[in-house]
Amino acid sequence: MPTKMLQIPTADGQADAFACIPDGGGRHPGVLMYADGFGIRPVLRQMARELAGHGYYVLVPNLFYRHGTAPVIELPEHIGEEVRPAVFAQLMPLIEAHTTERVLSDADAYLRFLTAQPEVSPGPVAATGYCIGGLLATRTAAAHPGQVAALAAFHGPVGADGPDGLSKLTAEVHFGHAESDLTPETLGELNKALDAAGVHYTSEIYPGTVHGFTMSDTDAFNPAALQLHWDRLLALLGRTLTKS
Repeated sequence: MPTKMLQIPTADGQADAFACIPDGGGRHPGVLMYADGFGIRPVLRQMARELAGHGYYVLVPNLFYRHGTAPVIELPEHIGEEVRPAVFAQLMPLIEAHTTERVLSDADAYLRFLTAQPEVSPGPVAATGYCIGGLLATRTAAAHPGQVAALAAFHGPVGADGPDGLSKLTAEVHFGHAESDLTPETLGELNKALDAAGVHYTSEIYPGTVHGFTMSDTDAFNPAALQLHWDRLLALLGRTLTKS
């Protein structure tokens, strides 16, 4: 599976990024994949490779490039509960500095770069993300309604911007929530906002999960939920992105 480390020109400099390209040449639908707060690391590279194996060009930018190249902070091989407080103490200032203005400016640059790649086919793209990356994917899709045809977010705070943050969506949506992240009542309110936006969506709590369930290098990892995530994501991309 061909992979590349790339530099994406942005309004604030250069964002380093990881790209994974299907074998066999040709052009493929583009997917912008936003990492969780821990950033680009082996598990994210593996997930990008797996998605690319289904025929998609996958671009994973370093969200915190303003603070250095990935990995911006040193991460243990397994991010267990005993090390999470120390890791988050380093990450939270980076997350807090990543304002909505920066998110939207970066999204413009990421999409412009993704769609200009010679291996990416013309037409709409998808945005997907994990944890905080799910919110960034949601903001990206809302800001680019004509360009982003599919939005998927997993254990992400996708309702953080309120109903107005979802009202501009035109993409088909899948939200896969952790059982520990929201109540059925909160899920109902979120889904009501999606109904009001008039989008085609699925938004569901994955049974028996805690926040971070897709990430195999954390204690939250749930193999069954990761497989459900792939089932939902691949079905969504298959419906919305045209393969040559």
